[in-house]
Amino acid sequence: MSALKQLACAVGTVGGVGVATLGWSLIEARWPVLRRIEVPVLAPGSAPIKLLHIADLHLTGATKARVAWVRALADIEPDLVINTGDNLSTLGGVSALGEALEPLLAFPGAFVLGDHDRHGTVFRSPTRYLRRDPRSNDDPVADLPVLPWEEVRDMQLAGGWKDLDNCRDTVEAAGQLIELVGVADAHADDDAFPEPVAAGESAAGGASAAVVKIGVTHAPYQRVLDQMVADGAQLILAGHTHGGQLCLPGYGALVSNCDLPPAQASGLSTWPASFKAIHKGTAPASEDGQAYLHVSAGLGTSPFTPVRTACRPEATLLTLTAR
Repeated sequence: MSALKQLACAVGTVGGVGVATLGWSLIEARWPVLRRIEVPVLAPGSAPIKLLHIADLHLTGATKARVAWVRALADIEPDLVINTGDNLSTLGGVSALGEALEPLLAFPGAFVLGDHDRHGTVFRSPTRYLRRDPRSNDDPVADLPVLPWEEVRDMQLAGGWKDLDNCRDTVEAAGQLIELVGVADAHADDDAFPEPVAAGESAAGGASAAVVKIGVTHAPYQRVLDQMVADGAQLILAGHTHGGQLCLPGYGALVSNCDLPPAQASGLSTWPASFKAIHKGTAPASEDGQAYLHVSAGLGTSPFTPVRTACRPEATLLTLTAR
C-alpha cells in the first residue's frame, strides 16, 4: 500500500472514531441513571433516611424526556430531597421545572440556587474549562440573559422546601431532625457563610437534637467546603461540576469547573479527601475532622454542548444510616 493510501486510511479511521465518539456522547447525555450509595453518617441509634440529591437540571422548553425522568423519581418515595441548583438554561425551562418538581414537592426538601437559575446560558468555548479558573471577564453578567430566579425560588418555597442560600435551617425527615447550612453560588462569588448559632441551639432556635448536620452548596469550592467542615457539617452536597462532563474512560474527570480536585468531581468522597470517590455501595467510615462530600454529576448540560462521555447524567439516592 502506498504512503498516500496509508495516510488516507489513517485519516478515515480517526474520522470514523471521532464520529462514533460524538454519536455516543450525544446518546450518553440522554441516558440518566439513579445511583444508590449508603452513608454511615447519622447519630448512633438513628433510623435510616433516604435522601434524594438532584442537581443541574438545565431545563429548556425542549427537555421533556428529562422532565419525565425527574418526575418518576417520586416513585422511590424519598424522605428528603436536596436540589443543589442550576435548574434552568433558558426562560422556557421555568414551566418545565414546575412540572418536573411537582411530584417531588410532596416530600420534605431544601435547595440552593446556581448562577444558571439567575442568568441564561450562552455559548462559551469549551477550552475555557481547561484553565485554572474557567471564569472570564469577556462575558460579563450584565450581558447575560436574566432569568426569573424568584420564580425558581418561590415554586420550591411553596412546596415547603427550605431556601438555604446563605442560610441555616432545620428540616424533619423520617421523623428525625436534620440541621442544614447552605451558601449561595460560590462560582458567582455570591457565597456568604451564615453566622454560627449558639452552642446547643439549632437554627430554628430550640435545643438541637439533630441526627446529622448537612451542608448544601451549588459549587464545591474549597473555601466553602473548609467552612462547612469547620462548622461541623458531617455531609456536604454539591453540584455544578457536571462530573467533568467529558471524561476519559477508565480515568475520569479532567476538570471540575472550580478548584475541587477533578478526582472528586462526582461521587461520594470526603473533605479533606481520604478515599477514592465511590458511585455505589457503602461508604467507608469518615475520619475526625472530615465530612462526607457528595458531588452530583447532574442531569443536564448546556444546550450548546449537549454531550457527555464516561459521565452519565444522574440523580443519587443517599441512604443515610447510623454511624
